[in-house]
Amino acid sequence: MVDSSPAGVPRWLKLAFTLWILVWAPSYVVLLGAQNFFWLCNVASFLLLVALWSEHRTLMSMQWLAVALVGSLWSLDVATAALTGVHPIGGTEYMFDPEHPPMARAMSLYHVVLTLVAGIGIARLGYARRALLWQILLTWIVVPLTYLLTEAERNINWVHGPFGQSQESLDPLLYLFLLTLLWPIIVYLPVHLLMIGWQQRWRSKA
Repeated sequence: MVDSSPAGVPRWLKLAFTLWILVWAPSYVVLLGAQNFFWLCNVASFLLLVALWSEHRTLMSMQWLAVALVGSLWSLDVATAALTGVHPIGGTEYMFDPEHPPMARAMSLYHVVLTLVAGIGIARLGYARRALLWQILLTWIVVPLTYLLTEAERNINWVHGPFGQSQESLDPLLYLFLLTLLWPIIVYLPVHLLMIGWQQRWRSKA
């Protein structure tokens, strides 16, 4: 395998995640429409499937950057809201909206699934530093395409306003530029630096 580790990814995980995708993807099309796949986390779902079967370290590391912080914060926000009724971060209010299809809300638990699966993948294959650059480039492609090809009211990837809310303070294109610039800094860079620090500490003990 190219860019892979001898440890490899367990076959049971590959098969289980493949089954998840086969159920999750068609369900999302029916419930929310194909536009929903523009979400960066949804893009990560399909790329993670490829990374699992190819055991490609860089591709796996890219998906870890995409979902580690987002999935953790999503889970924290949902769990806190379920216990206290308060959303400390925001963006997950739809999980408690009775007008949102119950099955779609259940399928949104993929945020937890992706984080766990990518975490196992990183533990088995290791983290590739060059993943940060490739994930930034992917984001710079997906976010502008989201703005151009999806409905404004859906606000996918928050291209029309943060935390799912529309914004009118900035020119739409200026906001889009800032979003595209800041997303990697806020979401990917902290995880990247954490992984680099962990690698350095591990090597110093080896």
